[in-house]
Amino acid sequence: CLASGSSPTGTSRAPGIPVKERVKVSQNWRHGRCRRETVLKWKCKQVAPFFSACLMPWMELDGQYLYLSQAENIQAYQLCPGGAGLQRHPQAVFSGHQEDVCRFVLVNSHIVSGGGDGNIVLHKIHSSYSVKFSAHEQEVNCVDFQGGLIVSGSRDRTAKVWSLSTGRVGQCLHTVQTEDRVWSIAISPLLSSFVTGTACCGHTSPLRIWDFESGQLLTCLGTDFNRGAGVLDVCYETPSLLLSCGYDTYIRYWDIRTSTRKCIREWEEPHDSALYCMRSDGNHMIASGSSHYGVVRLWDKRQTRCLQSFHLSSPTSSPVYCLRFSTTHLYAALASVLHVLDFTA
Repeated sequence: CLASGSSPTGTSRAPGIPVKERVKVSQNWRHGRCRRETVLKWKCKQVAPFFSACLMPWMELDGQYLYLSQAENIQAYQLCPGGAGLQRHPQAVFSGHQEDVCRFVLVNSHIVSGGGDGNIVLHKIHSSYSVKFSAHEQEVNCVDFQGGLIVSGSRDRTAKVWSLSTGRVGQCLHTVQTEDRVWSIAISPLLSSFVTGTACCGHTSPLRIWDFESGQLLTCLGTDFNRGAGVLDVCYETPSLLLSCGYDTYIRYWDIRTSTRKCIREWEEPHDSALYCMRSDGNHMIASGSSHYGVVRLWDKRQTRCLQSFHLSSPTSSPVYCLRFSTTHLYAALASVLHVLDFTA
């Protein structure tokens, strides 16, 4: 089943939705039956008298709220009952950056964000507590946070490990020289290592795994990457399984138990577009966002071809910068709009 609320072990991830309803919703995902709605719109930022810059939003989904970055702020929008839409006005605004938020993560009621100002900001959602510290010489393109540790990657060709333990908040534990701009980063569920996805211009391998304890390189994933095959998004499903996507138009599925030289599966974007983002349900489904025309694709890991595609309207040929989904809904953030696909229809 696809996004049906069942984990690979068969346990329910959506106990509030009856099994019969989950089966119906799963069929809707498979056949592309959904209701589409534009739930938010925002203006591009003016950077000069005759020029405007599109925002590159990022978002996270957490229970009753959707968190969306817009310029230098992160806004929390309450989901309507049933997840069909959003309240139009944010319930909370998290600020602290002087320039646009590039990426942020939401973990255990904490928001950790990296910005174009080179800073990292930590917020506690249910209190006024926040911490900001200078992290990189250039913009922080990506962050991840688990187990009291933050990892960050930057345009300055470094990845860094930061402590959040008492008395050591904001202390840099390791600086990794990546020889390349770092586009994406993720911490292993075992908290023993982290993976970086880089631009693949200064180093031949865009995917590398680093040891948390020493900051040393453990292994590189893959071989024979073309120059510029940068990895824009990477995520772990389990300690040994991870997904990556980027400029070379492929989603790749890696199992580091079997081989670090070759992925176990790969799926090619059929229109030769870069893939800006992806998301897995941890079971059979992957959703990906393309660099042109607001295209979202659904993939079934058991098949080689794309299962469904959705062309989301936008004033311009915008990439899908970020997407998230629940059992019943998919949210996609473009340059100036947020779309929701409702699969309960």
